[in-house]
Amino acid sequence: MAACGRVRAGSRGPGPFLILLLLALGPARAEQGAGAGGGFPGAPLQPQQAAGLGAQQPPQPVLVGAAPGGGVGRPPRAGGSSGGGWKLADEPACREDVTRVCPKHSWANNLAVLECLQDVRETDNEISSDCNHLLWNYKLNLTTDPKFESVAREVCKTTISEIKECADEIDGKGYLVSCLVDHRGNITEYQCHQYITKMTAIIFSDYRLICGFMDDCRTDINNLKCGSIRPAEKDAHSQGEVVACLEKGLVKEAEENDPRMTVSDQCKKAILRVAELSSDDFHLDRHLYFACRDDRERFCENTQAGEGRVYKCLFNHKFEDAMSEKCRDALTTRQKLIAQDYKVSYSLAKSCKSDLKKYRCNVENLPRSREARLSYLLMCLESAVHRGRQVSSECQGEMLDYRRMLMEDFSLSPEIILGCRSEIEHHCSGLHRKGRTLHCLMKVVRGEKGNVGANCQQSLQTLIQEADPGADYRIDRALNEACESVIQTACKHIRAGDPMILSCLMEHLYTEKMVEECEHRLLELQYFISRDWKLDPVLYRKCQGDASRLCHTHGWNETSEMIPPGAIFSCLYRHAYRTEEQGRRLSRECRAEVQRILHQRALDVKLDPALQDKCMIDLGKWCSEKTETGQELECLQDHLDDLVADCKDIVGNLTELESEDIQIEALLMRACEPIIQTFCHEVADNQIDSGDLMECLIQNKHQKEMNEKCAVGVTHFQLLQMKDFRFSYKFKMACKEDVLKLCANIKKKVDVVICLSTTVRNDTLQDGKEHRVSMKCRKQLRVEELEMTEDIRLEPDLYETCKNDIKSYCQNVPYGNAQIIECLKENKKQLNTRCHQKVFRLQETEMMDPELDYTLMRVCKQMIKRFCPEADAKNMLQCLKQNKNSELMDPKCKQMITKRQITQNTDYRLNPVLRKACKADIPKFCQSILNKAKDDSELEGQVISCLKLKYADQRLSPDCEDQIRVIIEESALDYRLDPQLQMHCSDEISTLCAEEAAAQEQTGQVEECLKVNLLKIKADMCKKEVLNMLKESKADIFVDPVLHTACALDIKHHCAAIPPGRGRQMSCLMEALEDKRVRLQPECKKRLNDRIEMWSYAAKVAPAEGFSDLAMQVLTSPSKNYILSVISMGICILFLVGLMCGRITKRVTRELKDR
Repeated sequence: MAACGRVRAGSRGPGPFLILLLLALGPARAEQGAGAGGGFPGAPLQPQQAAGLGAQQPPQPVLVGAAPGGGVGRPPRAGGSSGGGWKLADEPACREDVTRVCPKHSWANNLAVLECLQDVRETDNEISSDCNHLLWNYKLNLTTDPKFESVAREVCKTTISEIKECADEIDGKGYLVSCLVDHRGNITEYQCHQYITKMTAIIFSDYRLICGFMDDCRTDINNLKCGSIRPAEKDAHSQGEVVACLEKGLVKEAEENDPRMTVSDQCKKAILRVAELSSDDFHLDRHLYFACRDDRERFCENTQAGEGRVYKCLFNHKFEDAMSEKCRDALTTRQKLIAQDYKVSYSLAKSCKSDLKKYRCNVENLPRSREARLSYLLMCLESAVHRGRQVSSECQGEMLDYRRMLMEDFSLSPEIILGCRSEIEHHCSGLHRKGRTLHCLMKVVRGEKGNVGANCQQSLQTLIQEADPGADYRIDRALNEACESVIQTACKHIRAGDPMILSCLMEHLYTEKMVEECEHRLLELQYFISRDWKLDPVLYRKCQGDASRLCHTHGWNETSEMIPPGAIFSCLYRHAYRTEEQGRRLSRECRAEVQRILHQRALDVKLDPALQDKCMIDLGKWCSEKTETGQELECLQDHLDDLVADCKDIVGNLTELESEDIQIEALLMRACEPIIQTFCHEVADNQIDSGDLMECLIQNKHQKEMNEKCAVGVTHFQLLQMKDFRFSYKFKMACKEDVLKLCANIKKKVDVVICLSTTVRNDTLQDGKEHRVSMKCRKQLRVEELEMTEDIRLEPDLYETCKNDIKSYCQNVPYGNAQIIECLKENKKQLNTRCHQKVFRLQETEMMDPELDYTLMRVCKQMIKRFCPEADAKNMLQCLKQNKNSELMDPKCKQMITKRQITQNTDYRLNPVLRKACKADIPKFCQSILNKAKDDSELEGQVISCLKLKYADQRLSPDCEDQIRVIIEESALDYRLDPQLQMHCSDEISTLCAEEAAAQEQTGQVEECLKVNLLKIKADMCKKEVLNMLKESKADIFVDPVLHTACALDIKHHCAAIPPGRGRQMSCLMEALEDKRVRLQPECKKRLNDRIEMWSYAAKVAPAEGFSDLAMQVLTSPSKNYILSVISMGICILFLVGLMCGRITKRVTRELKDR
């Protein structure tokens, strides 16, 4: 404390009597002083009781007590312990108390009696008011007696010369001793230090004995009524209680913000100075000493007094159950004073003195300014540490203790008490100990227990920055205790206190290693750390250079209203994902840290400040029931189109970021870890993702190693990508220029894909025209088209149109693997008109480009590699059909090929090869059918049936004939490939040919069955179809598989030179059958005879429909020679008759003429 008044004093030495007494008694009492515990003759004090007398070896100066003023007692003589000197024990006012309280051997020593009486605290052992008053006057005279100043000037000569402030103090006021007490930390002379220490023990027992204290605080004592601590004793000697009362008043002023509680600035300085000067030895804080005397013995018995060690020990046990409430309150008051002035902590001020000066954390001549606050000191030094500056280990240790202290007890932060009073009362009452109140408030701020005011949230944010628990999780005791087991198991490879412990805990959030209590405490703390990038020390260390360069940040402990802390991280992650062309990217180290933080934030929407702030309304509106991990963000993404503009932008930007680096989705990455390790580890190991990992997961979504959670997460992201093409990073980067040029103002990905693919198709159809879509875009467009075929939900238009049909016919069918689409195809006839039209268009697209047929490509993947490795994508199905009957063909693939053939045969438009080959024939021969056709519905094979008939008449063009022959051959083996036959003969097949239809593999048995049972068929349409089959078989033996198989050897022997087609080989066999010289195979002969009978019956039942049909029947008839002979003879007879009739007619005419 500054001196109360100063004038330059003249030089004068101490009185010779005192000097001689000092010199004479010093050496002579050395032995007795060592045994008497403090160097005062007759004082029965233990070292810990003799405040300030730590060392025992050297002799101590003997303090001679001055007579108390006011006429009480007589003036003492020289010597305090023997021979007729004035003694306190002999004074009538104190005799009874001394006899009752103090041991007899101490009566001769006035200072021993003084300490004995002033340390009395028991209510049944209190000293009288008169004795109190006598002691007070005695101490006052001791303090102001010039003789003590003289001793001080002699004993502390060197020290005084070094401390100019003390050398200038006025004599006779006690200011010199007070000044030396103020500077005792700088005293190096041993005797001087011991002398001043003993004086400190005397002075601090009463606030009025400290220089200027009474003058500075008189008004405040009256205002706060601190003078009436014990109302029955107006003259009470227990002035430590008065100091304690003033200290509490100072604390309340900060907490209450009540003008009536104001403490004057002068008194504040005096109170804090008193607290500072008592910081090294807890005996000097009289109120705390008496309040914690038992607790000290209980918890800190082996802790040596001095340098604030007992204080720290008691602080560490403050929340122990065995700690008395009285001591806990006294300790809390002292901690609050430390929070107002760090110098009240001896160990902190001493350990950090050089660091404070080095980093300019305090300002000279302003000891009570804001620089004295503990929070300012901590933030200043923490800033130095975070900048990589060297701060002594002793200082960092002290900082750690006091940061932990702030986190343990919210009441040490006046801002919390002021800003969060109502929140504490409503939500967090009764949770005072071990940081539980702070975590309760954090929970309230997170929105889990109600609403919180802005002031409270800001106060908590400030406290978190001051305590900086992100740098060392142990600072947060509640977190430390809750997560101890998790740290020991999941994070044991990281050294204790390392900042990466918190990151490790976040990585194990929502895993089996995490416990619920730790999860709650961790998220509560991370909520605040996420709102200020500086509170993550690793992020700050790696990114401070980038933040300064790109985001114009200030120092660690500086803030700016223009750039709030939350905006800095947003700035960093915007630069983290820039390409080299875009310029100004983050350093590799910083980018890795930004990715780490983004991964953590993805675990909980509340860890993203901007998202929670902008989307609060939408979260309540759309996602109130989504309480599971990660569901809130998914919910917002699902309702992207319904969100308010600001929230939509935030969610959109985050989703766009995820598309580039899906590892941000930490929960998805955990679920997909097995599939990543098996199939995508090379991509996952890349520092730059660029969408490759998600593409790999999509491609392997249906591997057997894939688990349900991963598959659901990948599908969700695919569905999300449909909302905006920007959400597909690779597609966006490959096609953004093409989209701007060709598909401007189109946002939805599916629409962009349709726009671009239509452009590509049109350019391809117009031969010679240069492609408007770039090559890199066309490649990525292909990838997107293929991915969209896997799930009907990835084609929103089709999905919405067919939703009701899906519920009706495919309710239990899973969405993946295109199973819903396949289900709709199988139930196509039952679908509503619009859905049927959509499915037809889809099939048309797939047939034109089989690679888009997901099911076909999946089922026949290996067969494609085996049979069609070099086939063009558009000819893939054609290649598979050609190899369908190979012995090496996989049965499942063969079955799928057959399904596609059945589909193709329902409508010529679904067979691009046929459509192209018969481009001229279809309108020429089947125009009547085309006139009735609809664009989006099948013709049920009518056009193909029409072409088959013309094939039998041998009227098709060569290309079309080749394609129809293939179709006839295939349908002859499998009745299902003939839609007209299947449609008209379904009843006959089920009744007459059920066994053949049930065969696992169709080889023409059903068709043969129908031919054999032709006479039993009653339905005209079915009969007509069977007759058509017979007619077709006459045109070419290849379309009659049963006959062809039976006559294969005979064809080889007798008709090998005859080319197939146009009925040539069939005619060859008929001639061989008639030729008795040729011996046919019995089976062939039997089958041929059967066919002749069938054809004969067919000729009777179904007469020729025209001349061409009749001519074909004659030409293909076994008796064609006979028929032709008869016809020729008939023509000749007709000619002769005509000649004869002609001559008669001519003669008649001439006769008529002649007339």
